[in-house]
Amino acid sequence: MIPLAVPNLNGNEKKYLDDCIDSTFVSSVGPYVTRFEEMVAKATGSEYAVATSAGTTGLHAALTSVGVSAGDLVIVPTFTFIASANAVKHCGAIPWLMDIDDSTWCLNADFVRSEIDNNCKLNENGKLYHISTGRQVAALMPVYTLGNIPNMKAMRKLADDYNLPLVVDAACAIGATYESDDFGGMADLSVISFNGNKTITCGGGGAVVGNNKILLDEVRHITTTARVWPDYDFDEVGFNYRMTNIQAAVGVAQLERLEFFLVAKRHVREYYFERLHTYKSAYGIDFFPTTAGSGCWFSGIVLPYGTTYDSAKIMCDYLKKQGVEAKPFWKPVHLQKPYVDSPVSDTHVADGLWQRIITLPCSTTIEDSNLDVVVEKVIDALALYFKH
Repeated sequence: MIPLAVPNLNGNEKKYLDDCIDSTFVSSVGPYVTRFEEMVAKATGSEYAVATSAGTTGLHAALTSVGVSAGDLVIVPTFTFIASANAVKHCGAIPWLMDIDDSTWCLNADFVRSEIDNNCKLNENGKLYHISTGRQVAALMPVYTLGNIPNMKAMRKLADDYNLPLVVDAACAIGATYESDDFGGMADLSVISFNGNKTITCGGGGAVVGNNKILLDEVRHITTTARVWPDYDFDEVGFNYRMTNIQAAVGVAQLERLEFFLVAKRHVREYYFERLHTYKSAYGIDFFPTTAGSGCWFSGIVLPYGTTYDSAKIMCDYLKKQGVEAKPFWKPVHLQKPYVDSPVSDTHVADGLWQRIITLPCSTTIEDSNLDVVVEKVIDALALYFKH
């Protein structure tokens, strides 16, 4: 079986793990945590980085640090992994779900501005309120879907115009750039995931990055139980969201090869396009969008308009029988049971897209010979199920 996305652990991971175990520093304090944070900050062009136990916990801490609290609304794309919305819920807030741009699969600042203008008002204190619910809009949270970065200059201006903190879910975007710049300073805070299927993995874990020392100090404080050192004093209700030294040891080894991983990810995306684009008209397929500087986290194809989710799953099952692991992608958040009552914009792009996506093998270890097999099996499947 050619797997969908497996970690590349062929560097110094074992060496650093052995060192970590030998040192007995295996918990949330140790030199690898510090080294990992320094490397993440550099890789994202940020002044500061705080390692966390997961991307989701990092998002929760980031939103909390910018003041999101119970009853607030946070603007979130509906086409995202549900963890984005869950982090909002963990704050006691509610996601205001927005449609995406079909050219990036990310939020579009002009669309969001239109939704705000039609549904909100600023009060005398400069706070933005959603008219129909009476709730304060407390933050804007774009997602760098697939490692694509949308127009962040427009997003920054939007946030500033409405006095909104800008927190980015950059879970799968480490190494991505926008207009040749690293993304660390584009938002107030950005959050990365290091789950097992990400470009860089620690087996789990996350990081909050940015240039605002006050915010990053607060993130560090609340993720370490809000302890006031050196005594056992605590000045607020904090969280135990720390990354372990063991996880960080793996992460350091991974980050040493980040550029290689990014080249490999981009190669996979380009390879599928070069081999399959001639079949676009014959089968009505399309490809994952790729912004300049994208991290190209996952790759795959988009099936013809009108394709049902069941049809996409049938094709994935066929590919699996042929030795190729392929899977559908995210179901929009507004269709998920916990969020059916959340405020939501028109969602015609997300609704017309999600059922048609098939992700294809994109590990950084995959060889061209295996990519050839994937392409051949995809062509066979398209001929079987989607020939016009």
